[in-house]
Amino acid sequence: MGSGGWSPPPLPPLPPLPLLLLLGLAALLGWGWRWRRRARGIPPGPAPWPVVGNFGFVLLPPCLRRRDALARPAPAPRGPQLVLADLARTYGNVCSFFIGHYLVVVLSDFRSVRQALVQQARVFSDRPRVPLVSLLTKEKGIVFARYGPVWRQQRKFSHATLRHFGLGKLSLEPRILAESQCVREEMRRQGQGGAAFSPFPAVHRAVSNVICSLCFGQRFDPTDGEFQRMLELMSRSLEICLHSQLLLVNVCPWLYYLPFGPFRELRQIERDITGFLKRIIREHRASLDAAQPRDFIDMYLLQVEAARGQGGPSSFDEDYLFYIIGDLFFAGTDTTANSLLWCLLYAALHPDVQEKVHEEIERVIGRARAPSLTDKAQMPYTEATIMEVQRLTVVVPLAIPHMTSEDTVLQGYTIPRGTLVLPNLWSVHRDPAVWERPNDFCPGRFLDEHGRLVKRETFIPFGIGKRVCMGEQLAKMELFLMFVSLLQSFRFTLPEDSPKPSLAGKYGLTLAPHPFNVIASER
Repeated sequence: MGSGGWSPPPLPPLPPLPLLLLLGLAALLGWGWRWRRRARGIPPGPAPWPVVGNFGFVLLPPCLRRRDALARPAPAPRGPQLVLADLARTYGNVCSFFIGHYLVVVLSDFRSVRQALVQQARVFSDRPRVPLVSLLTKEKGIVFARYGPVWRQQRKFSHATLRHFGLGKLSLEPRILAESQCVREEMRRQGQGGAAFSPFPAVHRAVSNVICSLCFGQRFDPTDGEFQRMLELMSRSLEICLHSQLLLVNVCPWLYYLPFGPFRELRQIERDITGFLKRIIREHRASLDAAQPRDFIDMYLLQVEAARGQGGPSSFDEDYLFYIIGDLFFAGTDTTANSLLWCLLYAALHPDVQEKVHEEIERVIGRARAPSLTDKAQMPYTEATIMEVQRLTVVVPLAIPHMTSEDTVLQGYTIPRGTLVLPNLWSVHRDPAVWERPNDFCPGRFLDEHGRLVKRETFIPFGIGKRVCMGEQLAKMELFLMFVSLLQSFRFTLPEDSPKPSLAGKYGLTLAPHPFNVIASER
């Protein structure tokens, strides 16, 4: 040690600026070479930028794409289904864009959706590895699980078990009607004296209680604070999953663990819902009676025990059960509840249609008895009205993203393995080549000249192919019985002093109506 004391070794000199520029240029050229190599023969689309791809031009709102964005007022945000519909109008019904170096293909007409998801289902039925989704679902369950033998085994068991407990059968009708009665009573209470109220809480509770009766073997009282909070958390989680900051988790997964903002909120929601569902599973395990299974959870737990008894590997375990009932709880509540709320909103906005539905109810059912699924065949106008609402407001407008499991060709275009595929069901249902005046609300489009219901293959609100919604039958039952039950009892109108609700919808993971109030007048 000298008199001057210890000094750190000198740092290596920084590369000269020209060398840094050359390295950056080499990286960009390398990315461009990789993109061009992958882009040969892919569907048309906008030219991507280096590194970010088309993130700025496709996913950002138009006001942020212009140089003069700061000088103009920002328009209302548009749902991604609308942005992608614009892309299809420019580049065709099979088009593409890049998020970073990941290729995304958009299918915007019935022909391309059917060809991919039905005719080439083996290749197009996988799910993409999206970091945020993987963190929340561990790629288990029914909705987000990867396509393969495990998924097929779990879906087959789940569908068979739900059918055992009434899915698609008249035996489930009394449960749905009981929840309809609860909604009517709550609406009578809230609407006393012609008061306007929000139909959202009552509808969400009723729809959720139907799926809870199948999965958990119980319904929850509307005053149950924990149940109420779970529904609120579920709605909030679906809403914030598309928050711009949370989407960054798909680029940098470690951001999910940040202790602030939407990251912290989503983790807390996950913990709370996980605790709620796992407590129910524990209670079922403690009271399980092999001779008298009460619900889906009991049947699954018995399947787990049977698999253990056989020895060897099995995909049936309590961890997988947790993700399946999470899927059923979320998907079985949010989609159907939003569809029913859309039906009430369109009924209130179109009193002439509402009166025609009520006349059909009076003629076929009357006022004394409850509706039944056996009435459906004699009520084509009511059925057509529900279908027209679903066409205009398809609640999962981009379906659940698909992914190709191998290189393939679609309509002459090369679709590489690992491509993210988005079926734009919103565009399919508003295709002017298929639907006359596609943006108009017209239930008559589903009726023939004799007033009989017309089934149209281009009407696919539940998707098509191997990944078609497992709860389609249940949703149809609930929509018909609850909608008819409510219109049998009430005339729905909008408050005169409130602005007309927007029909654009609020996009989370589903397309929900913006909050609105109604007046429910007794018939």
